[in-house]
Amino acid sequence: MIFDIGGVLEACPPTGWRERWAALLTIEPPDMGRRLNSIWNDGSTGRITLQQVEERTATALGLDQVALRGFMNDAWTEYLGTLNEELAEYFSRLRPRYMTGIVSNSFVGAREREQAAYGFEDMCDVVVYSHEEGWCKPDPRIYLTACERLGVLPSEAVFLDDVQRCVDGARDVGMKAVRFLDTRQAIAEVNDHLDG
Repeated sequence: MIFDIGGVLEACPPTGWRERWAALLTIEPPDMGRRLNSIWNDGSTGRITLQQVEERTATALGLDQVALRGFMNDAWTEYLGTLNEELAEYFSRLRPRYMTGIVSNSFVGAREREQAAYGFEDMCDVVVYSHEEGWCKPDPRIYLTACERLGVLPSEAVFLDDVQRCVDGARDVGMKAVRFLDTRQAIAEVNDHLDG
């Protein structure tokens, strides 16, 4: 059993931080996005370190160290969201009957922050982060890496994600996959696969 993090194990509703910072910096939100896209994409696949992300973000937006700290704190607050406690408890209880893992399109620094906040590494057998592997869902390699580390074939795995293209990517490598819409629906559909 393999779960996603953001939007699944974590509830991460928009906090409006991007719009607030764009207004503070007197730039349009799309312009801020354009300035940061390549930097943050590199951060999601581990091509640069968190320190490099911060340095390049500060340069791209003209932030001093105090402003950069506030900017990154706001970004991490939305990124981490809050724990979906009901789903996390369900996920934790799947062991030891099932091998369990996490596959997340992530960002440099996420493992440390998510472990400190929610203990994901203690909740399952394997955690596969895009920033550590160099591939983001729906790249087939990230699903296959998780299956290999869990010691299962893709056909033996069930994957839960809230993004349709990521669900489709899992199905494309032969996994059973469920799209997360809400917690009760997700648990019921995952149980159907596990009971089947």
